[in-house]
Amino acid sequence: MSPLSNSERGSISGFVVVLSMTFVACAGLAFDGGRMIAARIEATDAAENAARAGAQQVTSLRSGDPSVDRSSAVISANRFLESIGVTGVATADEKSVTVSTSIKVPMVLLGLFGVRDKSVSAVRSAQPFTAP
Repeated sequence: MSPLSNSERGSISGFVVVLSMTFVACAGLAFDGGRMIAARIEATDAAENAARAGAQQVTSLRSGDPSVDRSSAVISANRFLESIGVTGVATADEKSVTVSTSIKVPMVLLGLFGVRDKSVSAVRSAQPFTAP
């Protein structure tokens, strides 16, 4: 066997470094990507439930033509969001309540590669209705 020449010395080290960084990047995509998916589900759930809480604030129920009490609906939806610690905005008209939520997700592993925090959001609406 011939001894290694000086030009090949350390070539394995460079390969190991590049391969290690590739594995960390893949782990970052899986880990931080999973956290973003979980945050998206949380934002959607919060928006849906806040809209439902707001849509329960109805007037004219006995007349058979329910309408949303706008100010009470917005207050109720915002209180719900505040109680679970999610940032969002609620709006209402006579027929529905719409809630937009946003959650900031810090990038843990991908932050090592310069990826900044990401934000996920969701918008959901709810309407009151009467059963037939």
